[in-house]
Amino acid sequence: MEHTQEPKSKLLKLIAGRLMIGIPILIGLLFLPAGTWAYREAWFYLLTLLIPMSLILVYFLKKDPALLIRRMKTGEKEPTQKLIVRLALIPFLLAFILPGLDHRFGWSSVPDPVVVVATVCILLGYLLFFLVLKENRFASRVIEVVNEQRVIQSGPYRLIRHPMYLGAILIYVASPVALGSNWALLPAVGIIPVLMARIVNEEQVLTRELRGYQEYKEITRYRLLPGIW
Repeated sequence: MEHTQEPKSKLLKLIAGRLMIGIPILIGLLFLPAGTWAYREAWFYLLTLLIPMSLILVYFLKKDPALLIRRMKTGEKEPTQKLIVRLALIPFLLAFILPGLDHRFGWSSVPDPVVVVATVCILLGYLLFFLVLKENRFASRVIEVVNEQRVIQSGPYRLIRHPMYLGAILIYVASPVALGSNWALLPAVGIIPVLMARIVNEEQVLTRELRGYQEYKEITRYRLLPGIW
């Protein structure tokens, strides 16, 4: 029991450390450009992110701590992925900085029902993210193939080969609208070609290193959207 508790204790410290850094950064990105704490959409948005995130963390801390350890990894090994991560930072930052400026200067007027729909899309993205992690305990944050890893063909993986990226796109693209900004949609949509490039390179790695992945590609034809790509 002591051997199990010690790694879990270290994992909790690691998660707490990441949250203590990540949450203040996100709050800064949202509220500093807005120049005010009276930014209703941003407060609702934080709840929309943090409540599902907390539930997912609690679930996997109990069910599969090893998966969370893999999700804590950073630092891509593939040179192409390192470049893609750097490129993704640009639309990511703009998509979270512009809504605050939009709120401050009143560039957009997004109706409340549209904000609600965008919030629902974010929650659907989180649901898909959860289903992927539940189905695929090898889902690392970095592109790698580990010992005993196998091709997952169940759950959302029966429909598309990269359901986690679809969940990420739902969250990123809906976020500016949930934050009350139309203009921030432009950089948010820019995350899509970056993720597509990541998928193409990731599939090269998986085809080369993961046994059975080539056969899986022949069975599940589409990467991201059934019937499209």
